[in-house]
Amino acid sequence: MFAAATKSFVKQVGDGGRLVPVPSLSEADKYQPLSLVVKKKRCFLFPRYKFTSTPFTLKDILLGDREISAGISSYQLLNYEDESDVSLYGRRGNHIVNDVGINITGSDSIAVKASFGIVTKHEVEVSTLLKEITTRKINFDHSLIRQSRSSRKAVLCVVMESIRTTRQCSLSVHAGIRGEAMRFHFMDEQNPKGRDKAIVFPAHTTIAFSVFELFIYLDGAFDLCVTSVSKGGFEREETATFALLYRLRNILFERNRRVMDVISRSQLYLDDLFTDYYDKPLSMTDISLKEGTHIRVNLLNHNIPKGPCILCGMGNFKRETVYGCFQCSVDGQKYVRLHAVPCFDIWHKRMK
Repeated sequence: MFAAATKSFVKQVGDGGRLVPVPSLSEADKYQPLSLVVKKKRCFLFPRYKFTSTPFTLKDILLGDREISAGISSYQLLNYEDESDVSLYGRRGNHIVNDVGINITGSDSIAVKASFGIVTKHEVEVSTLLKEITTRKINFDHSLIRQSRSSRKAVLCVVMESIRTTRQCSLSVHAGIRGEAMRFHFMDEQNPKGRDKAIVFPAHTTIAFSVFELFIYLDGAFDLCVTSVSKGGFEREETATFALLYRLRNILFERNRRVMDVISRSQLYLDDLFTDYYDKPLSMTDISLKEGTHIRVNLLNHNIPKGPCILCGMGNFKRETVYGCFQCSVDGQKYVRLHAVPCFDIWHKRMK
């Protein structure tokens, strides 16, 4: 009966589908701001989720004894008085039949009257909470964390807002035949025994709530999923391994790209040098013809084996030579290997 009334309230108030009706009166006090609930999908045939209350709050599953100081704001939401005549046929009627708990034999409708009066909304200051939990970590030794982590379908959620009554409220349900002129038939003296039911519950009773899911990482850090796009749960070992491999792949790819860029620029530089050499007249490029220049030497005559030219050997292919210059030195060697043409002249032209 209480569940039927809270479902009707959530359906009429709406809130974009984030609002969840409190399932039972006995658990109403467990859906307070910063309380923890477990969200679990019923089965693959039913898209709706089942929320189960827990005796813990967000602070209980965090490491350290520091309290959470995020404030809770409250304000009046609306004045709710509802009278509805619901057919027992169809999906909604089937749900209500299971909730009201009265004899409905021979009835085709149920009249539900809910008097909640003024209800208030109590919500956590999200921006303050996000700043406060940035450096906090989850305690994986907590019993609730261990149990939730073992189930792949369970998602831990934090209650972010609750809607409560402000006065003593009443609910009444009548099962009967739908009238033609009157919407309700509350004629107790003509109704069989057990066909009517009424309850009264105290003020400050939570009738609906909304949650943010938690996504918990392997190192204990966690995110508060403030949008419907982000999903909660626990980071799995295979997910973390895949993410690490993906980051390493990107690092290696970027490093290889930079190496290839350096090689490409070096090759272009050498190509420009050779092009510049061959495009100019011989009198301007053949430095060896001028007086006072260095002399080409066959290194084999000095028991020095051939090796890559220091100039054109910088490319992708090591171009070996037996010629060089004893009047130049590099990297601690008292000679420089250079092809006779054109590397010898280009090298000395650049050195000059």
